[in-house]
Amino acid sequence: MNYKLSKILLIVSVLTLFGCQYSQSVATTPPQSNASVLATPLTYKIETYDSQVMGTSRTYGISLPPGYEQNPQQRYPVIFLLHGGHGEPSDWFLENKGQALKTLRQLYTTGKLPPSIIITPDGNDKRGSSPYWDPQYIDGPNGKVATAIGNELVKVIQSRYRTLSNPSFWAMGGLSSGGWGALNVGLHNVNNFSILFSHSGYFKDKSGAINSPITYIQHISPEAKKRLQIYLDSGTSDIEEINEAQDFNKVLERLKITHSFRQFPGSHTWQYWREHLADSLTFVGEQFRLSHISR
Repeated sequence: MNYKLSKILLIVSVLTLFGCQYSQSVATTPPQSNASVLATPLTYKIETYDSQVMGTSRTYGISLPPGYEQNPQQRYPVIFLLHGGHGEPSDWFLENKGQALKTLRQLYTTGKLPPSIIITPDGNDKRGSSPYWDPQYIDGPNGKVATAIGNELVKVIQSRYRTLSNPSFWAMGGLSSGGWGALNVGLHNVNNFSILFSHSGYFKDKSGAINSPITYIQHISPEAKKRLQIYLDSGTSDIEEINEAQDFNKVLERLKITHSFRQFPGSHTWQYWREHLADSLTFVGEQFRLSHISR
């Protein structure tokens, strides 16, 4: 074999090996935003599953990332969005409420959030949805909601969709009682979620210290504390909630947990939550990128 031919074959072999390694890495790392696939509108739908934990059929909303069907080897980060009092899984997506698809499209286009699988669980307990009480995001007398969302639904999503398995690429947040719920459920399931965020949430619950993130977070393992990244925001006119966030922020500072606390003009309204979902999801996107770099 002459020198020129052997050199060509060597180059081909190296390129082939590199291509194999690249294709494998694509299937296990967060995707980057792709403006071309955003030509297709983002959508959501409501799905059901049989919950052994709750003993009934449960629902969740889902918005798949752009390019999901076109990239069958790609795996994606996951973000749970929890609704608030007398809410439903569709709330974050509705035009007169969360308008999350608009925010997601903006963040995907600008690259502030890698395309992700968005899940909106049913946070209601066995009493159902009502304007007279908030959902109980706990394992309590009205159902093991914390386990149903933080562990059982995680397994359902992992079995049905192409998710990244590392908890560094799993985030959960919510608004109002869903903001408390995201912290409470997440802290009880630190092996499944590393990024938690709250809009206008509270951090002390009447059911006791075990479901009060401001207390419970002080007792999780040192390893879990190192993995956690937490985002908080509240409107300056939301006096009770902003006071709770300020107190929780002090605890996070003392524990040296990675976090961001922001205060914005506004109050306990969908207008406020619509406006600031981009802030929390930008924080989430930053943590996804840092986790990707450190792998």
